[in-house]
Amino acid sequence: MVPESLWASYKLNLSYNSLEGPIPEHLRVLLFLRSRAKDNIPEPNVTKNGDLFSILNFDGRIAFEDIIEATNDFDIRYCIGTGGYGSVYRAQLPSGKIVALKKLHRREAEVLAFDKSFKNEAKILSEIRHKNIVKLHGFCLHNRCMFLIYEYMARGSLFCVLAYDNEAMELDWIKRVKIIKDTACALSYLHHDCHPPIVHRDISSNNILLNSNLEACVSDFGTARLIDPDSSNQTMLVGTYGYIAPELAYTMVVTEKYDVYSFGVLALETLMGKHPGELLVSLSASFSKNIMLSDILDPRLSLPSDRRVAKDIVFAATVAFACLRSNPKFRPTMKCASQEFHSRKRPVANRLQAISLLQLKEHDLYMDDEAKFQSQKSREIVGLHASSST
Repeated sequence: MVPESLWASYKLNLSYNSLEGPIPEHLRVLLFLRSRAKDNIPEPNVTKNGDLFSILNFDGRIAFEDIIEATNDFDIRYCIGTGGYGSVYRAQLPSGKIVALKKLHRREAEVLAFDKSFKNEAKILSEIRHKNIVKLHGFCLHNRCMFLIYEYMARGSLFCVLAYDNEAMELDWIKRVKIIKDTACALSYLHHDCHPPIVHRDISSNNILLNSNLEACVSDFGTARLIDPDSSNQTMLVGTYGYIAPELAYTMVVTEKYDVYSFGVLALETLMGKHPGELLVSLSASFSKNIMLSDILDPRLSLPSDRRVAKDIVFAATVAFACLRSNPKFRPTMKCASQEFHSRKRPVANRLQAISLLQLKEHDLYMDDEAKFQSQKSREIVGLHASSST
């Protein structure tokens, strides 16, 4: 039990202590996380230039001062991005390691909802390990500031890379398909390998970060939700406009299919080089049958000459449209989508240039008998409308 006299402590040295049990929320100290596997815990080392992220050599004073020194007390020169909740800083630690610091704005830090979001992100990321999910090295909670310490992703967000022609052209078709595959793999892990399952609730190109090799990691778990099978899982509307699953507007119930829809938008955005907002609207109209897949692909890249790459693009687009089905029941799970990417069992019959969006939209990928029946019924209705208007 921590005495009340320590709740407001600015510095607290935990070196050479064997502590266990829950950490009180009011204990405001700098806490660095390490692997949960006890066999991997190193011997204590309290040197200033030691492994900063080992909880056994933790020194709150040194660790915090290193962060302040590395950013010159969060000087704007080290700021590499700013959002609604806070700013992100690049910091090089005494060990030479470069990290990214996500610092909550002071005014937001004083609001209960933002404080909850911060702690939610720290809690969730401290418990998950996946190569395509950004690594949380540690976090800080005290009366001066609140920040999360992540691995540094040198190329920034997918959104920013796609926004600039030179950077976007570095993302060739092979890299783009891999970004889609890796994101599917990360979401499959969250939905099916975490217990309880985790729904991200804000999958967007701003929250897909790229490292120096342009490999993708899912980030920003501030709005993530643990799915309780014994609960209604009702929620407020959260997420980024343009990626939110349509059913959330009237059900307000979070399921894994929320992320599946957002993933579908993201996959199309990666292939198109821009958000597919206008395209998603046009897909509900009958004239979508005249739009070809090759017409919507990012014009900054040449169409692939390699047939295998072309097949990968067609397959990625097919999965994307399956994820965008209006009825969440007919969308695939992320586990199915990820496995399908890796198995690639289904051959593509037509050339890329000969495939229409209507074909992709009506493809029976993942469809059960009920979904196939509903799809056929929709085609018949569209056909009746078309014939009656001529």
